[in-house]
Amino acid sequence: MYEVFSSAIFFAIMKSGAFISEFLCRRMAQLDDYDACWIYVLEEACAEWRSNMERRVGTISRGIRCPIIREGDDLTAIVVDSVLEAAASEGFSLHDRDVIAMTESIVARAQGNYASVDAIAADVKQKLGGGTIGIIFPILSRNRFAICLRGMAMGAKKVVLMLSYPSDEVGNELVSLDQVDEAGINPYSDVLTLEQYRKLFGENKHQFTGVDYVAYYGDIIREAGAEVEILFANNPRTILNYTKNVINCDIHTRARTKRILREAGAEKVYGMDEILNASVDGSGYNEKYGLLGSNKSTEDKIKLFPRDCFGLVEDIQKEVLSRTGKHVEVMVYGDGAFKDPKGKIWELADPIVSPAFTEGLIGTPNEMKLKYLADNDFKDLSGEALKEAISRKIREKDGSLVGNMASQGTTPRQLTDLIGSLCDLTSGSGDKGTPIVLVQGYFDNYTDN
Repeated sequence: MYEVFSSAIFFAIMKSGAFISEFLCRRMAQLDDYDACWIYVLEEACAEWRSNMERRVGTISRGIRCPIIREGDDLTAIVVDSVLEAAASEGFSLHDRDVIAMTESIVARAQGNYASVDAIAADVKQKLGGGTIGIIFPILSRNRFAICLRGMAMGAKKVVLMLSYPSDEVGNELVSLDQVDEAGINPYSDVLTLEQYRKLFGENKHQFTGVDYVAYYGDIIREAGAEVEILFANNPRTILNYTKNVINCDIHTRARTKRILREAGAEKVYGMDEILNASVDGSGYNEKYGLLGSNKSTEDKIKLFPRDCFGLVEDIQKEVLSRTGKHVEVMVYGDGAFKDPKGKIWELADPIVSPAFTEGLIGTPNEMKLKYLADNDFKDLSGEALKEAISRKIREKDGSLVGNMASQGTTPRQLTDLIGSLCDLTSGSGDKGTPIVLVQGYFDNYTDN
C-alpha cells in the first residue's frame, strides 16, 4: 500500500510542476515521520496548489477496469475497490457529486439473472395457448431478439411474424425510404406479404451485420419447429386478421400497441415485458421488464435486464462515503439514448437508460446557454469584463430556468439519460474492459473553480 501511495505522490509532483514540488520538499523537511505524515502533506500541498491555479478542466469521464464479474460476486466491494484503486494508480481523487456508474450487464451477471429458451417457450405456451400466435414489431437484432424469437416459436405451432417497415422501432432498415418511394408503396397503410416484399425489394442485407433478417427470422422459427408466415405492416390491427393471440415486441411504444390491439378485439395480448416477468421453473426473470433489455448469453440462454438494484447503488454510495468522506451519486446504466447519424439507428434498445440510481440523479439540468448570454445580454463586453458578467449571471440564476430564453438550446432531458449515454459511449460494448465509469465535474458550471 505504501508503494502505491508513494507513486501517487510522485505522480502529483510530476503533474504539478515546480510550485507543488517545492512546497512538498519544504513541508516534508519540517516533519519527523515521513511514513506517517505524507498523506497529510500531499493533501495540504494540493489544496495550496489548487488555490493558486485557475481551473481549466470541466467534465471528465473515465472508464474503470475491474475483474470479470461472475454470479454471486460482491459488486459493492468490487466497484468501490476498483474506483479507489484507479484513483490511487492514476493520481486523481474523488469529490462530492462525482458519479459512479456501472453497466446493467455486470449487475445482472452478479445477480445470476439468466433464463433458457425452454423457459421462454414454457411461458409463451402457458400464456398464449400454444397454437397460432402473432409476433409483431420486433427489432432486427441477433443479440437482442433472435434468441427470444426462438423461445417464442418453441411455444407455438405457428407464428405469424409481422415486421414493421421500412425500418424497425430503433432504426434498423429492412429497406430504405428511397426504395419504398420508388416502389410507390405507402408504409403507413400498405400491407405486404413475403412474396410481394421479395418481388418489390428482393434481398436486403443489414448495412452493418450483413444479415437478411427476413430470411434469418423465418429460419429461426422453422428450426424451432413452428410454421411461419411473414407480413410487413405498421398498423398493429393487421395481425388480428391472422390471429387473436399476439406478442407485441416493440419497446418504447408497447403500451399504445397493447391498447390498440385490445380495443380492436385481440383475445390475448402480451408485451415482451410480460414474458418471463416471473420465474419459470427457477429461471431468472424481471418483474417489470420481462424479456425487454435481455441479451444473448449462449445459444440457449439469455441474460435478462437486472432486477431491482436500488439497494446496490445505495450500498455503493454509503461505502464510498465511509471510506472517503465523499458523497457520490451512483447509477446503473444500459443503452445510451442517442442516434447514429450515419446508420440512423437509435441506440436505446433497452426499455430505459437507467434502472437504478441514487436520489441526487433525479431531475433535469438547470443550465444557461453561455453563447446566448455572450451574444445578447453582454454583447458589448469582452475579456475579463465579459467573464465576470457571465459568471455573476450564472451565480444569480433561478432554481428553475424553464421558459427563460437564456436556457434555450440546453438539454431538457433526465440526468440519468444524459449521464447514462455518456457512460455508454465511454465504456463501449466490446473489449475495453471498463464496465464501471467515473464521471467527475458533471454538475459544475463555469463559475466553479
